[in-house]
Formats: sequence, C-alpha cells, structure tokens
Amino acid sequence: MVSMRTTGYDKYPCIEVPSTDGLSWTGWEAIARQLSAATGPTTSSKRVLVVECYSGVDEDAVLRELESRLAPVLTLDARTAMLPPDAIDRLVAPFLGGPDPVFGYLTNLTLPQFFDPAAVQAMQQRVAAVQNGLVLIVGCGARMIADGDVLVYADLARWEAQLRYRRNASSNLGVANATASAGLQYKRAFFVDWRVCDRWKRPLIARWDYMLDTHVADEPKLAEGGAVRSGLQHAATHPFRVVPLFDPAPWGGQWMKDVCDLDRSVKNFGWCFDCVPEENSLLLGIGGAVIELPSINLVFDQPRKLLGDAVHGRFGDEFPIRFDFLDTMDGGNLSFQVHPLTEYIQQQFGMHYTQDESYYMLDAGPDATVYLGLKEGIDRHAMATDLRKAQEGGFIFDAEKYANRWPAKKHDHFLIPAGTVHCSGANSMVLEISATPYIFTFKMWDWARLGLDGKPRPVHLNHGLANIQWDRTTAWVKKNLVNVTQVLGSGHGWREERTGLHEREFIETRRHWFSGMAPHDTKGGVNVLNLIEGEEAIVESPTHAFEPFVVHYAETFIIPASVGVYTIRPHGPSEGKTCGTIKAFVRTGDEGH
Repeated sequence: MVSMRTTGYDKYPCIEVPSTDGLSWTGWEAIARQLSAATGPTTSSKRVLVVECYSGVDEDAVLRELESRLAPVLTLDARTAMLPPDAIDRLVAPFLGGPDPVFGYLTNLTLPQFFDPAAVQAMQQRVAAVQNGLVLIVGCGARMIADGDVLVYADLARWEAQLRYRRNASSNLGVANATASAGLQYKRAFFVDWRVCDRWKRPLIARWDYMLDTHVADEPKLAEGGAVRSGLQHAATHPFRVVPLFDPAPWGGQWMKDVCDLDRSVKNFGWCFDCVPEENSLLLGIGGAVIELPSINLVFDQPRKLLGDAVHGRFGDEFPIRFDFLDTMDGGNLSFQVHPLTEYIQQQFGMHYTQDESYYMLDAGPDATVYLGLKEGIDRHAMATDLRKAQEGGFIFDAEKYANRWPAKKHDHFLIPAGTVHCSGANSMVLEISATPYIFTFKMWDWARLGLDGKPRPVHLNHGLANIQWDRTTAWVKKNLVNVTQVLGSGHGWREERTGLHEREFIETRRHWFSGMAPHDTKGGVNVLNLIEGEEAIVESPTHAFEPFVVHYAETFIIPASVGVYTIRPHGPSEGKTCGTIKAFVRTGDEGH
C-alpha cells in the first residue's frame, strides 16, 4: 500500500544570508570572547550585558556558561525577581480552562505581571550601585532590570520547547513543573507562556545586538543581530521554506518515511507540520553557521512584506495559512471530529478566527475514504446519544450510520468549513490546507483506541455537538465540498484550476498543471504552495528579483507578498513532464487572477 517513492525532499532548508562573513560564533568559548569584546573594557567603567530568554531556554546553562567565562562583578538571575510560583499559578489559572486537558483561553497577560515590582527595583538598585566591571543579567524578563549596553536574545522555537516538555527537561514560565505531563505543559504554553513572551519579544527584535541559538545544547551559536535582521529581510523578498516537523500519531502511517526519508525504525509518522510558522524553525546561514530561530520571528519583523497589506490589515502579525501532512498509509482513521464556528472560538477560547480547512489527497490507496458531512435524514438526537454512550465506554459508535463516507483518490480535494463533521480514513496521504488555529479540533469519537501514551485521547463531545452543522448533509456536501473544481485559464504548457475553498472559508486554493512555464502573481498577498506532482520544479522571477528557487515533490514553500510576479516550471528530472502545484492564499476580493 505504501509508496516506495524516494524524493529530494529537504528536511533542513536553509536561507543563506549574503554579506555575513565573520558575524557568527559557535561554542561557548567563542561566544564569550565575542561578548567580552562587544561590552568593551570594564576596568574603569561599568558595562551591562543583558541576556533576555524566551520561555523554555535552559537559563541555568546560559547563566552558568557565560558567568564562568566572563567573570562579571555582579550576576543577576531575572527569575529570582518573579512572583512566587503559587502566585503565578493563581495569575494564569483563569486562562487554563480548569481540568480540561487541551483547551484554555488566550491570555492578555504581559510579562511584567509575572514579576514582583519590589524585587525588580531591588535588582535595579544593585546594578546602579556597581561602579566598575561587568554586570551580567540573564533570564526571561532580564531587560526589565536594565536596558543594558549589549542585548542578547536567547530564542527558542515552540517545537523544541515541546520536545523538552516531553523529556521533562523544561518548565513553564515562572514555575518549576518539569515533571508535569507534556500535554498540560503544552496547554499552559499555548494559552499563556508563548503569548506573553511573544508580546515581550516583538519590539525587542529591532534592538537585538546578538541572537543566541541554544537549540542544540552542546553547540550554542551566536549571531550578530543585524545579520539576523538581514536574514529576515532577505526571506521576506524571496521564496523560502521553513523546517518541517515530523511526529508519530496513534493513526500514523508509513508514506512519509519513504518520501521524506525519515527514520525507518520509528513505528509510524502521522503528522508533518510543513508550514506552521508558529511552530516551525527558520534556518539562516550566517557567517558559515546555520542559525536556528522561530520562523514566527519573520512574521513579527517583516509582516507587510511577507503577508501583504490586506492580509496584514486583517490578521496582524499572524500567519493565517497552514499546510501540514496527515499520513494514514497502512495506518488508521483520524478521529471523528469537528472544528468550532467563528463565534464559538471567539467566545470560548479568545481566538478571532477559526480552523476552516480542507483535505487535498496527495496520495491514496485503492480503499481510501474520507468521512465528510452527515447522511440525509439522520436522527441528530440518536447520533448524540450514541456518541455519549461511546464516550462512556463499552459501546462502539457506528460512524457510517450517520456520516457520509466518500471514496478518495489521489488529487481529490475535500473542503471542510468549520462545523462540518469529518475525518480521513486509513490509507490516505492528506495535505491539509487550513487556517492556523491548529489545536481547536473537537474529537467526538476516536475508534476506541489509545493514544501513544497508552491512555485514551481527550474527547470534547460537548464542544463538538455545540458546533455540528446538522444541515450539511449528503446532497449539500457533494455539491459544495467534494471536488468543486473549475478551470480558470490555460496557456502554452499550463492550466489553472480553482479547487476551493468553500465560500465560508477565507482561503482560496488554485491548482496548476504545467509542462512548461506557469505564470503566478501574489497580487500583494502571501502565497503558500506545495509541489503535488513531479520530482522537481523551479521558481523564478521574470525580472531576476530573486535567485531561482528549486523545490521537490511534496515540499511546501512560501512566496512572500512582496515577490509579486513569479513563474514555476519543471526542472531537472521533471523537464518534459507534467508537474502540479496547489497554491493557497487569503481572499481579498481580487481572486480573478
């Protein structure tokens, strides 16, 4: 059943930043030498080095390694100025949803609220009392103590933070809870920590003197702040890819192991986050070193060039389009689920837009199916009763009694506006194209199986039943959601088709088949694409505004709004063959192109 197709899929795409020779340093010894040089002589004056940290960074290691090498006359750990852990627990409790293991409410807290003002003031007085020598301040919130003469930002991608939670190697902001379950730590980080730290980080990016990369514990890297900003500016004017993330799943499959060249010893891979900038890393080649930083920094620093004015005006510095893979090849069904309506996600969770989505079938076995929408004339009360009985245990919910089960083949496109019951069946390779609020899935039935931790996965039946649109039944689904394809134009060696999404969804998708050069135009809005057919293609600028960019089968890539006109054609082993891309962008009223 599994495709044995191996491709050139690049798991570590890197953006080379020009003119950055000598602007990165690897290893604590080299980092300390550079920071010592940057702070300058301290024998007759006071110099303050501030190392601000994102939540999840190993602050103990950063403090220990720098203090031992820089020999400051005063070292301050910003964490000691925070409120006591029990006070922080009370502060964040309203945003954690009580005992719910998954959902909370997006916080409006800011980082200074986590600190004791008297303790901060006492630290500031200690800094002021120093006459000569180096003062080192480390930690999340360090810049509250002093602006500093040199500002270093130790950043961390959210995915790495999650991996540290799984290893019990990291705690949430301001508390010592490394032994808590990874799921509860993630919930707290998603609804509180990351929101708080992002608010603090955004205005600092323009002021970084250096960025510290500690994603690999024994290989720290330092990059000059201006070089990092140059890398972000470069990315915002060129096609690029973020670093894909792969993870096993209870229903996971085997397709990605071959196509993406993954570890064959792992039981399965179910998820790939191929374009989720909130989670993914961005790799910048600076001075011969590969610097890893959260790709969301690009959205924070270059929102208008990346997103375009209309998208930025609507979503702010958030990236609203998500591409990810769901691999069930030789695996199992996804959970039977539904996503919240817009007003529900706003009122219940504080998100301002919801998780509309679609399933694009990148590949499919002969028996592949998709559950989508309800059958005609079902008894909604009987369905709700059966779901509740199944949730209580000892009863198997008969999904086919209530939901449509559509046959699925390669290159089918199933549209899933919020409120539509759905799930992919086994033996499918789904490219999920969706809006970005990616944890808001209400599982209603999980096929009586256990999660990877050996425990039942959380089911949110009440949330699910409150959002099901009961009028989305067979005839409506067939007309509106299954392969709603329209040819929009063609030329020499190319054809463009509209494949969705539904009018209730803000994302538009276009499929291009091409054996020659296919024309594209961002029309002032960010484009996200995936090479759905063909081994290799090349993205080019007719005006040579950027270097030609090669993409491989199944790779997702981003075209910033600032790029404007671009072309894609078969390349390398695909020359003379027909290739295909699927493109997503935010509707702005100019979709006729």
